[in-house]
Amino acid sequence: MYIHELTNWPNLYWNTKNLTKKLGEVRYRQGKILGQMSALGFNLKEETILQTLTLDVTKSSEIEGVYLDNEQVRSSIAKRLGIEIAGAIQTERHVDGVVEMMLDAIQQYQQPLSAERLNNWHGSLFPSGRSGLYKIKVAGLRDGPMQVVSGAMGKEKIHFEAPSAEKLLIEMTRFTNWLNNEQNLDPVIKAALAHLWFVTIHPFDDGNGRMTRAITDMLLARADQTENRFYSMSAQIQKDRNQYYEILEKTQKGSLDVTAWLNWFLDCLYRAMDSTDIILDAIRTRALFWEVNRNTTFNIRQQEILDLLLDGFFGNLTVSKWSKITKASKDTALRDIQDLVKKNILVQQGAGRSTNYQLIN
Repeated sequence: MYIHELTNWPNLYWNTKNLTKKLGEVRYRQGKILGQMSALGFNLKEETILQTLTLDVTKSSEIEGVYLDNEQVRSSIAKRLGIEIAGAIQTERHVDGVVEMMLDAIQQYQQPLSAERLNNWHGSLFPSGRSGLYKIKVAGLRDGPMQVVSGAMGKEKIHFEAPSAEKLLIEMTRFTNWLNNEQNLDPVIKAALAHLWFVTIHPFDDGNGRMTRAITDMLLARADQTENRFYSMSAQIQKDRNQYYEILEKTQKGSLDVTAWLNWFLDCLYRAMDSTDIILDAIRTRALFWEVNRNTTFNIRQQEILDLLLDGFFGNLTVSKWSKITKASKDTALRDIQDLVKKNILVQQGAGRSTNYQLIN
């Protein structure tokens, strides 16, 4: 039996004593991050928000095997938040739709979660009325059964089966009433419970995972009491994807005691907050670099590569890589690099075939 088939569903319960220490650590870390952000200058705070939201949108989709163009997502978010960025590009409708859903969840975090609002989110996710090659029901509860299945045809493994379509109206009414009216729970615990509850109902033909994480972000924004996001739960879930599906399956096939799920959620959230320090360090480094070199002249190719290096370029930078990335000849690439070496921006490492270049610290 799945938890939604148990007699007392959805009366979930947990061991509060088991969670107290961990919840306290998460809440302390939340406060610390908000304090750090309030001390940042406007431009750094804006860049942190933009980077976090871009990460949140792309990774939430990636968990479901949907890969969005990072620059399109960044441009779409910047446009909707009124942030000026260099190199903004045209965005496709399906990218704008995902961004619109996520921003509505976060920026309108105090607004009730209604059936209409959820339907609007779903419509934004699937503007063409299709999921891949398949036509799906959009902006309305599913009409048929819903199973989470893996494996090749004929060897499928059923991981989970959601409530039947006939029960969905009652299930969703109960869920939204609880979410909009329950005031006695710690908001972080409420975010964890809402995540489990909604993904268990699986009310739509597709997009349930992304909508679940939008609801989670909405409730975490309530916990932070700010529409500004400085950490990405979705990015951390993507890193811990196997454990995420494992704990979900185990919980949905278990009892109504969800202590283990709440423990996992709090651990994941804490790790997500850890990543904020990495993002902040990178943004500070970038800002400092351009400040120090504000009077240095760079061509377009050099600016492109320097941006990549400041974003944590993977591997060693070589003439061949420069040429491939910038679509310039190797002679031009070498001249660009040698110019940056003379300007004390890059330093050469190795010799012969092992020659590569790194940013001077």
